[in-house]
Amino acid sequence: MLALQVVLAAVLALTANVLPGVQAAPGGKPTPSKGPNYWFSFGDSYTQTGFNPTGILPTSDNPFGNPPYPGWTSTGGENWVGYLATKYNKSTILTYNYAYGGAVINASLVTPWRPDVLSLTDQVAQFLEGAAKKPATTPWTSKNALFSVFIGINDIGNSWWIDGGETFHGILLDNYFELVQKMYDVGGRNFLFVNVPPIDRSPLMLEQGTESTAGEKVVLANFNARLESRIAAFKKANRGVRTFLYDSVSQYNEILDNPTKFGFRDAVTWGKDADLFWGDNYHPSSYAHKFFGERVAEVLRDTIW
Repeated sequence: MLALQVVLAAVLALTANVLPGVQAAPGGKPTPSKGPNYWFSFGDSYTQTGFNPTGILPTSDNPFGNPPYPGWTSTGGENWVGYLATKYNKSTILTYNYAYGGAVINASLVTPWRPDVLSLTDQVAQFLEGAAKKPATTPWTSKNALFSVFIGINDIGNSWWIDGGETFHGILLDNYFELVQKMYDVGGRNFLFVNVPPIDRSPLMLEQGTESTAGEKVVLANFNARLESRIAAFKKANRGVRTFLYDSVSQYNEILDNPTKFGFRDAVTWGKDADLFWGDNYHPSSYAHKFFGERVAEVLRDTIW
């Protein structure tokens, strides 16, 4: 397993549906916005665009702020954040994407591939020290701000073989939702969550054999089930919260079970060709992210974003 962990670390360096218990926005048309809306995004390499919160900040003329669009992504091109913010959006979305390649929830629980990786804990700290204070540069409100969290790929990828995993998932999710609670406490009310996709079907994991892929699949299912329960509990415990879940598992499986239907060559080949689902052996291609952005837009269809 040590060899696999090293391989995973190296790869990570390169860098919808609403489900039961998760409330969608009420029906009807969203209230038109008088100005831009805000998106505070947190996650790992599947989400990162290389945003630096101390650099050029998003404006209506430059909704991504920094770096230049599409940013530094694991796909080598646009990812789901870029597609959603620029192509499948209903308003101008000022996108503060704190996601960082290789991120875990808490580096004291799962060691990232290198010590300078910004965990979800670190990303939220960046937000709390800056945009959370609603400075003149970032005058967001509870109504016009969306918070999204897509995390867990590296936590599972670097720990799925550990005995007592179910107990460990509880500890991970305790930390996860302590951070989400901090977002709520400073005014966050609209939350988009993404479950952990079937990375057991990635070329990297397929190379490890059926015993490894079957074991990781079970762990992923357990974590995602617990995540869904935690989302419901968070909503119940906090007044005025709207929660949405992009079910990446269903969409990845939908595509990988029938790749040619979606214009992909197959479910396992990886590389830079335009007709491949996998951009490398652990990350989907930019073309695959286009489908993800479309699905997230469906999840948020009754909102202002």
